[in-house]
Amino acid sequence: MFRYFCNYLNFGFSMACSLNVRGNLFVWDRPLVMGILNLTPDSFYEQSRIPDTETALRKVERMMQDGMDILDIGAVSSRPGAELPDAAEERRRLQDTLGAITARFPDLLVSVDTFRAEIARMAADCGAHIINDISGGAYDAEMFATVGRLQLPYVLMHLRETPATMQDKPRYQDVVTDLILYFSQKMQQAHEAGIHDIIIDPGFGFAKTLEHNYRLLAHLHDFEMLHAPVLAGMSRKSMLYKLLGCTPQEALNATTAANMIALQNGAAILRVHDVKEAAQCVRIFCQCRKDGEENPDRN
Repeated sequence: MFRYFCNYLNFGFSMACSLNVRGNLFVWDRPLVMGILNLTPDSFYEQSRIPDTETALRKVERMMQDGMDILDIGAVSSRPGAELPDAAEERRRLQDTLGAITARFPDLLVSVDTFRAEIARMAADCGAHIINDISGGAYDAEMFATVGRLQLPYVLMHLRETPATMQDKPRYQDVVTDLILYFSQKMQQAHEAGIHDIIIDPGFGFAKTLEHNYRLLAHLHDFEMLHAPVLAGMSRKSMLYKLLGCTPQEALNATTAANMIALQNGAAILRVHDVKEAAQCVRIFCQCRKDGEENPDRN
């Protein structure tokens, strides 16, 4: 089971966490960097698109050298307005490349970004360790039961409707309170299905206005009450480039700034396109945290 402990200091938190993956216990005492590998022709960030297996293998090796802790590989674009391909196309894009990655890098933690139970089963057969589901089990009624049987950790994200419609005037009574209630209910359902390791993802940019996204970022620490690690995925998203009037290609500095705020507010995992910069952000954060722990009363 994933164990997560936070002690808030004046600048953030200290944490220790462990993840049970296929009977092996992985333990960390710092935030993790999850690198994104898109096997899609239509990802919103064009430079992240990977056309073939050899390119993917080179990309993964470079991300590992840059400090990646977890690889998140997906074959379906979830950008706003995206139309979802069928299961056969998702499998065609994913299967061979996933198998090649887990064979080449057997010690790398691999997460597969899918909302389909049959793809989750295939991913497990290919050696994947984590299932990352943007729909929180809403798109496939078999997902929770399948992940429970597979006994893999599960990333539970918040999303309303579909990528094609999710940005059609999203409304909440209070986005933070509504998401905490959502996760409480979904986590209970997942536990009942046999899923023991749950990571929660507020779904920045998914059925959220600009104001919703920044309220969630500012109050990320409120999700501590769920006793689950929080994944923050804001890399080059519209919440950054629309605010600043730039493009995804120009949003690296904004991503780093948002990532540091997320770390200070309790994020345990950063999901990013740019691994090196995120790893540097984590290193700086951890050095600051270390100094705060060693000198708690120093002005």
